[in-house]
Amino acid sequence: MSDPNAILLFLSYFGTAVLLFAAFLAAYTLATQIKEWELIRSGNSATALALGGAMIGFALPLASAINHSGGLADMVVTAAVALVVQLLCFAAMRLLRRDASAALVKGDMAEGIFLASVSVVLGMLNAACLG
Repeated sequence: MSDPNAILLFLSYFGTAVLLFAAFLAAYTLATQIKEWELIRSGNSATALALGGAMIGFALPLASAINHSGGLADMVVTAAVALVVQLLCFAAMRLLRRDASAALVKGDMAEGIFLASVSVVLGMLNAACLG
């Protein structure tokens, strides 16, 4: 990667991906209506696991968008669609599991594992559909 254009292209894709990831993380933590960061700081492993699964669940389609895009603008649009799909999947899961937030706050590891797993599975499906 000694070509200056390749380095700039890498930096633009990576920087944009980090911004999109941060946008997802902000939107997700707002949508959950629990205080993930406080719970994680206090040692709540179930919440950390659920959030980690959500992060991986979005990183998978984000990586697919980077790999399959025709350019930076195309990547941003594709990743934005993936972001919305992941949030909609989260919303659907919360409708099915209405007590999930309360269970996470209590540190219910079964709920954390389940939500993390669903997030990763839906992220994998989302990523596969993007390519």
